[in-house]
Amino acid sequence: MVDSKIDKISLSQKRKLLKRRRLRRERLFLQLMREQIKIFTLRVSTIKVEKTITPKEGLAILIGTQIGAGVLGLPYVASKVGLIPAFGILVAVMLLMLSTALIILKLSAEMRGAQMSTIAQKTLGRIGGWIMYLSIVVMSFGALLAYIAGMGSVFASLFGINDTIGALIFWIVASLIIYLGLEASGKTELIMSYVMLILFIGIASMLLPHAKLDNGLYVELGGILSMAGVAIFSLGCHTVIPDVYKGIGDYDKTKKVVIGAFLIPTIIYTIFMIVFLLVFGRDTPQIATQGLEIIYGTLGNIVGNAIPLIAITTSYIGVGLAQQNNSREFLRLRKPVAWALTAIPPIAVYFLGIKNFADVLAFAGDTGDLLAFIILPILIILVRKFSK
Repeated sequence: MVDSKIDKISLSQKRKLLKRRRLRRERLFLQLMREQIKIFTLRVSTIKVEKTITPKEGLAILIGTQIGAGVLGLPYVASKVGLIPAFGILVAVMLLMLSTALIILKLSAEMRGAQMSTIAQKTLGRIGGWIMYLSIVVMSFGALLAYIAGMGSVFASLFGINDTIGALIFWIVASLIIYLGLEASGKTELIMSYVMLILFIGIASMLLPHAKLDNGLYVELGGILSMAGVAIFSLGCHTVIPDVYKGIGDYDKTKKVVIGAFLIPTIIYTIFMIVFLLVFGRDTPQIATQGLEIIYGTLGNIVGNAIPLIAITTSYIGVGLAQQNNSREFLRLRKPVAWALTAIPPIAVYFLGIKNFADVLAFAGDTGDLLAFIILPILIILVRKFSK
């Protein structure tokens, strides 16, 4: 009788033990499934990734998007405040923009590679999505229009042709690269970035013998807002981050690429500002590289226009590609339609006579860039934090 009770107790304990083991295995299985889902979420895009890129190509795309028309105007606005204040503003803006760029990358990865408009819509609702989309549209349209106008002037100066014809030639070539996709632009911008780096070093070497420390050591407060605005425009590459993330396909690698994409241009911008301010001081030209012609004549004209030729082209490709994909995802458009909405309006407005490079650039920076790259990302992360 006692043995029977012991057997029953033993059997009951065995059943409980088996049940605990089964539950433990089920919990382990569910945990593994959650980890797999997490990995899947980080790697799958809402738009099928047509091409893959290397981290180097991704870095080139982000840097190429930043180093465009903005770098040509930075020395000029820096001359309105002095060297030391300009450096402080540039670094502060870089840190702020890097923070919001990492926010965009994190949110995009969590939402399967979503574009910025989709991120805003999922967090702030439909109105937030449309505000983000329209702010990017305004920024992209203004930037592309300014790039077309600037390149028309560059082509006219370099080749002696009509600036409208030069703008049309540039638009055809650069817009075709955008339509070909991320791999084409990645390889193109990787080559252009190396060429541009060589040109920057060459220009700094050409101007350094003419530098005088006294030319840049002054402080003026009247141009602080202009300096901050151009710095924001010069460091804006947030719209391209989801595309680069999808092309690389790895969150940690893309994060390192994004950090490098802000540090490298800031170093280049700083050297560029220092050299031009120490040479020209308060008389720095609005398009900085034009100052080379004053010192070196024809050679200076060629080198001075080679920089905007490369810089503006890389920016046009990066901004245009991001806006094309942004429209494809947010408006659910086919690629040809999204490309047409991105590339055709700027050239159409250019032919209508809107060709003032500086005014269009300022309009794009003061509206779309500030809202899309700083205000909305901060608002999105705050809403997510407090909603949790």
